[in-house]
Amino acid sequence: MKRPENSSAPAAQEPAEAPPARPEQPAPAPQPHPAADRTDRARRRHMPPDYNIALRPANGADAPGFVPGERRHPMRGFEDEYSDIVDYIVRITHRIWEDQDVGYIYDTYAPGCRLHDDSGLKIGVEPLVSGTMASIHAFPDCRHYADEVIWAGDDRDGFVTSHRAQNIGTHTGDWQWGAATGKALRTWVMANCEVVENEITEEWVLYNTAAKLSQLGIDVREAARSFGNAGGLDPLSDRTLGDIDRLVGGRKPLPYPRRRDDNGFDVDHLVRALFHDVYNRRDLSAIDRAYAPNARWYGPSNRSGYGRADVRGMARGLLATFPDLGLQVDEVYWMGNEADGFRVSVRWTAVGTHRGHALYGRPTGRRVYLWGLSQLYLSHGRITEDWMLFNEFDVLAQLLRDDPVGLVVG
Repeated sequence: MKRPENSSAPAAQEPAEAPPARPEQPAPAPQPHPAADRTDRARRRHMPPDYNIALRPANGADAPGFVPGERRHPMRGFEDEYSDIVDYIVRITHRIWEDQDVGYIYDTYAPGCRLHDDSGLKIGVEPLVSGTMASIHAFPDCRHYADEVIWAGDDRDGFVTSHRAQNIGTHTGDWQWGAATGKALRTWVMANCEVVENEITEEWVLYNTAAKLSQLGIDVREAARSFGNAGGLDPLSDRTLGDIDRLVGGRKPLPYPRRRDDNGFDVDHLVRALFHDVYNRRDLSAIDRAYAPNARWYGPSNRSGYGRADVRGMARGLLATFPDLGLQVDEVYWMGNEADGFRVSVRWTAVGTHRGHALYGRPTGRRVYLWGLSQLYLSHGRITEDWMLFNEFDVLAQLLRDDPVGLVVG
């Protein structure tokens, strides 16, 4: 029945004909958020159960029996000359820095790669190329002797690596900190990378800048103040300065949850519990439970120590300097097994306010962002060696710049 024009009465409903049946279409699969996908890949990441593919002391990748180009695990998308991910990391570093083939960066870094270093985040290859060229100009005889490459992953989800190296050279070229000094440099650096099909997509690198400047006779605090004043830091508005989830809802910080099962040694749980209990719970006795009595410790600005007391000393210094410090572990991966021990890579971030005198002098009241890389060596469930760097020069620049406290620049 047709509804009369200009009528306010509701129209009578006629039975509608059923539409022709159509085959059911499967619902489109939900697309994961990039961050969720990254987390999922990390959860299913392959952790090498032994040291068949590992750096051998004093040999680099060229260990006895090593045949360049003979694949020792699948490496889809990588250049044929690399045998494994350790070989890849060591030899591209050698080619870029020692052979001075700086342009090889274009082949081994993704065009939109993300680089985190002492001065914040950089996007793209060009800042890396220009920074490498400037550094080689300052130290043209530089050598990078690989001490360690901890790795995990595979060629499906990508590899992750933690590369520690000794950095040796002579300062014969001018650079951003002034004229050449002619002095010898010997320090160590650490870089963590994500690598997919022959390209590094993200890198976290700490050059131990304060140690480098100190060895060359440069006033570290004055250099940091000048660097901060010259705009060398990321704008404060771009910094991750929110509260770390240490005091949930104003409640007291609880110890790290115990494991729900007892199926063997859990490396991930030990590391996360250690960092949480020490830096968020303020329980320095956790160091005694996790470290061997004769543990060796190496830290930023070429600090070093022996035994649990020295490990506690560095942790205590950070907590006394930044009394409200909160820390979160961002990534953990490892190699090894209970019988042979473990080599573990840890990446972490922290936020705190400079209200104590312990490390950096008179408190400035400034809120700072810290991030660090650690390599831990475990034997029989205890840490026997600890290599740790954090962005100390960057922290000094955040503290010592001359703009008024609380002013956001950028």
